[in-house]
Order: sequence, then C-alpha cells, then structure tokens
Amino acid sequence: MTSDEFRASLAADRAPDLSAALRALWYDARGDWDRAHTIAQDIDDTTGAWIHAYLHRKEGDLGNAAYWYGRARQPVATDSLDGEWTRIAASLLES
Repeated sequence: MTSDEFRASLAADRAPDLSAALRALWYDARGDWDRAHTIAQDIDDTTGAWIHAYLHRKEGDLGNAAYWYGRARQPVATDSLDGEWTRIAASLLES
C-alpha cells in the first residue's frame, strides 16, 4: 500500500486489512484516539512505542510522550503532529 492509498483509505467506514501499527494510525487519523491508543499499547516493540509516544504528544502529555520516545529510540518530535503522523506512516509502509 502506498502513502496515498493509505490516506485515501481514511474515507472508508472500516479499516483495511493492515498491521496493528498502521491500524492504530488509521484510527487516530479518523479521530478515535482511544482505539488507536489501545492498539498501540498492545504492540510491544519500538514501533508501538513510537506510535504510543506520538499519541501522548497529541494528547498533550509531554512527559509520558518523552518516556515513550525513549522506548522507541526516537528523538522527541518537534514537527507538527501531522508531520510526525506522516513520517510514522511512511516508515511503516516502506517496511
């Protein structure tokens, strides 16, 4: 799936068949932070931690976000939330 196809899928009523990480981003982009967070919590690797960090940054809990960026081995993001969402999605779609 390309980045454009992933963004286009946001108009659908249901998430396409995606990895858990991409599903978390999909639900976040659709405004369902809670569902995205639940999915991210169940991903026990650096990718899950990165999404978890992004979600807590979006929530405004910067201390918790910083913890999760450390677990993700990622620098604390300073770009826009949309920019970070796009970077995470692109990274996942490339792998």
